[in-house]
Amino acid sequence: MKRTLLSLLALFVLALSAYSQGDGKLRIIAIGAHPDDCDIKFGGTAAKFAALGHHVKFLSVTNGDAGHQDIGGAPLAIRRFKETQESARRLGIDEYEVLPNHDGELVPSLEVRKQIIRAIRGWKADIVIAPRPNDYHPDHRYTGILVQDAAYMVIVPNIASEVPPLRKNPVFLYYSDGFQKPAPFRPDVAVSIDDVIDKKVNALDAQDSQFYEWLPWTEGILDQVPKDKVARKEWLRNTQRFGPPNAATRAALERLYGKERGSRVKHAEAFEVCEYGTRPSPEDLKKLFPFFD
Repeated sequence: MKRTLLSLLALFVLALSAYSQGDGKLRIIAIGAHPDDCDIKFGGTAAKFAALGHHVKFLSVTNGDAGHQDIGGAPLAIRRFKETQESARRLGIDEYEVLPNHDGELVPSLEVRKQIIRAIRGWKADIVIAPRPNDYHPDHRYTGILVQDAAYMVIVPNIASEVPPLRKNPVFLYYSDGFQKPAPFRPDVAVSIDDVIDKKVNALDAQDSQFYEWLPWTEGILDQVPKDKVARKEWLRNTQRFGPPNAATRAALERLYGKERGSRVKHAEAFEVCEYGTRPSPEDLKKLFPFFD
């Protein structure tokens, strides 16, 4: 009974949000498979949106309860949830929600699709960003598929009807990745994050179970992680996660910022427009990403 009441309350809050008055600011929801994915792929751009007063939500489709070499289950899920909240605070974003689906067990089911439809509607999203559905990790792939499957349904009133449908389909975009098949990532938008790189590093630093324990363990470099908090943050900053833009992203930066400025960018995040949802023009993209001169 208690769980049912809590679920009804959550749906009421989503419905209320869907009917709330707009304030002229963009509403962005970034969706990842795990409680650090959005931070890695979108943390810098999210901080820039938030600094301009736009509304940003991160959504993790799983609770991350398998992503560690020593602990797992509920204790890990609780720890990772706390890390997400601290990361959100450091980035200055509005909300970081974690869905109760198990890490490593995600499938593109109707139930999870409805969870995502409700979240996109409840946030009244103008922009939705998610992984491409080709990736080494099944949770990443299925998150991409789930968001694609939700892309049209967010405007269909009789699907997940407890939350009002959106009247306009959002713009859907993909995070960058290095996978080449069936097609390489295409950077339609590239955002310089040089001015917020410290903030992004600080946000990833909040996810200490991942960047100082789990991921170094999977990479066989756990012994290289410094014990001192200041030293390990500097170590994190110098990892390949903060490398320079590749050639395709550099070209996009020069197109959007101008050749001189674009050529000087050291850190960037790039995004590809999804064929589903509203198809933005180049002018629309500049309005949706208000960071270019």
